[in-house]
Amino acid sequence: MKDFLPISLEEARSQGIDEFDFILISGDAYVDHPSFGSALIARLLEGAGYKVGIIPQPDMSDPESIAVLGRPRLAFLLSSGNMDSMVAHYTANKKPRSQDFYSPGGKAGFRPDRALFAYANAVRRKFKKVFLIGGGIEASLRRLSHWDYWQEKFRKSILLDAKLDLIVYGMAEKALLEVAEVLAHGGGIEELKNIRGIVYAGSKKIDEIEAKKLGLRLSYLPSFDSFKEDKKHFAKSTALRMKENDFYSAGILVEPCDTRFVVQNPPSPPLSQEEMDAVYDLPFTRKAHPVYEKSGGIPALKEVAFSITSSRGCFGSCSFCSLAFHTGRIIQSRSKESLLKEAKILTEDPDFKGYIHDLGGPTANFYHKACEKQEAGKGACLGKECLWPSPCSEIN
Repeated sequence: MKDFLPISLEEARSQGIDEFDFILISGDAYVDHPSFGSALIARLLEGAGYKVGIIPQPDMSDPESIAVLGRPRLAFLLSSGNMDSMVAHYTANKKPRSQDFYSPGGKAGFRPDRALFAYANAVRRKFKKVFLIGGGIEASLRRLSHWDYWQEKFRKSILLDAKLDLIVYGMAEKALLEVAEVLAHGGGIEELKNIRGIVYAGSKKIDEIEAKKLGLRLSYLPSFDSFKEDKKHFAKSTALRMKENDFYSAGILVEPCDTRFVVQNPPSPPLSQEEMDAVYDLPFTRKAHPVYEKSGGIPALKEVAFSITSSRGCFGSCSFCSLAFHTGRIIQSRSKESLLKEAKILTEDPDFKGYIHDLGGPTANFYHKACEKQEAGKGACLGKECLWPSPCSEIN
């Protein structure tokens, strides 16, 4: 039987682990399923040879809850979970939600508001000079200055607000494995600066010569302070961020903020089909950790327990949605053999009722790259949308 990743020292010792390389703190309950980002990232690192523990939904009223697995050798990985913690907690009318489907029994209250900020502060208080990496949807979409709907004001990058050392943004598999390798060999922030898919902070302007060494274009965004003077500066900043969001054409973005500079490297390249297959072939138990059985389990699992992820990415770029910004415009697909292998695993589950709920991804019926240009690895068209104002004639 497959083991769950440890969430306690007792479980760690039973698996022969004395010290963790990485400890992942998540705003979600621990469900060992590929639809749960924390489990996927933890399994990915485990597959690369690292010892990984998970602290799911630590109790912020108890300072020791953040330290139940001790201090990691390399870094803490922080995530609010599959959803932004404020979206998980409040309706669009800013009324508290009564349920949280990523928590035991579907009950609300197991994660704090602005979870990434809360977790980072708690870790900093308990462990001095430990490396903190933020990831997931909350970190990714707040990686640069942003308009905060809940407070109705501009906020700085969550990198600065939460005092993180690094953000690994988007679908983070490639970037995080590169970061892990650098940290494992004793490197620090200086050695990480050439990795795609990360955001870090500096105290001086990035030298354009350094950008040229990496073969990348460098663009300065309007400063955080300028947004308060004229909101058009924020509109200009947003337009530039959207433009510089394709792995093939994007350059380095630098955002001045007070006396510091937030630096966003270009996105990581999309996963190849072989890499996608490998990710979804990791040894997931596909179950919620047994600790939640008495609480009624984790409702979110019911929606995906017998579903198969076939692809990721979106070339739609709808104005109301962040999928293209978070996952990229390039569709990444799994092979037929990989999908059939997972389908067979589902049929062997004692709870399987004879049908697979769905086969797809986060977007509507996008199963492969949009056109021959994208198939050739040349990214999405710069300054053009695939579907707006009308579908491109080159769409496959």
